[in-house]
Amino acid sequence: MQASIKYIRKELAGVYPKEEIEGFVRLLFQHLKNYQLTDLLMKADEQLSPEETEQIKTIVDRLKQHEPVQYILGETEFFDLPFQVNQHVLIPRPETEELVQWILNQYAGTSPTILDVGTGSGCIPISLKHKLPEANIWACDISEKALETAQANARLNDTEVHFFEMDILHPQLPEAFPALNVLVSNPPYVTESEKEQMHPNVLEFEPSGALFVPDHQPLLFYRALADFAKKHLSQTGSLFWEINEAYGEACIALLKEKGFSNVQLKKDINGKDRMIFATCSTI
Repeated sequence: MQASIKYIRKELAGVYPKEEIEGFVRLLFQHLKNYQLTDLLMKADEQLSPEETEQIKTIVDRLKQHEPVQYILGETEFFDLPFQVNQHVLIPRPETEELVQWILNQYAGTSPTILDVGTGSGCIPISLKHKLPEANIWACDISEKALETAQANARLNDTEVHFFEMDILHPQLPEAFPALNVLVSNPPYVTESEKEQMHPNVLEFEPSGALFVPDHQPLLFYRALADFAKKHLSQTGSLFWEINEAYGEACIALLKEKGFSNVQLKKDINGKDRMIFATCSTI
């Protein structure tokens, strides 16, 4: 095993920072052998099988092409839950965990009806259902492949979420769709001109349809979400969005223009304007 660890470090040196390489070492052996950090120390002299050695070489080759390790391994964690991921869905980010926690802080111990728009891997609704077992959770996406992944993740985490296919720009709801207490979304919000600032592992591997909006319509999905919320949120319902840090004030103005109240902008762990909350009515 020690030889394989040295191989990983040598091959990835200069491609990734040292700290990130050490993270890859831990992830690879956790994935292949279910080993934790202490196992790497205690079992350093253990011999790997030829198949395991070949797997490591294949993974390292893909890492050298800047493919995200989560896609290579086909899995990640979000809110301490396991999730399958692939190139049909975005890799869940820590900032989105903060969005989920914000909802939980306000609805702990209750049973709201929640819709997640643009669910991707299903990380938001599944995490919410896990923490709010009595909640009625719905989730939609325009991508059939993303919905297949989200459904697999719901089964993986033994949670009941009602998934359906929908384009929020042209919404068509299933029959018997309930009145909502919460509308949550992490929609596409990166403008096309911001592409040049992004890392290749995002640009070349993550689904562009889940990331980008035209420069001349940076609030495209937020307008659609606000209009949808006005129609389908209960009178005292709330919305929670993840947003582009550059458009916090613009999102506030949009929500006020659409008649929402109690609008709140929240910073993420990195101090960036990343989340917004509003209520449908002051009643």
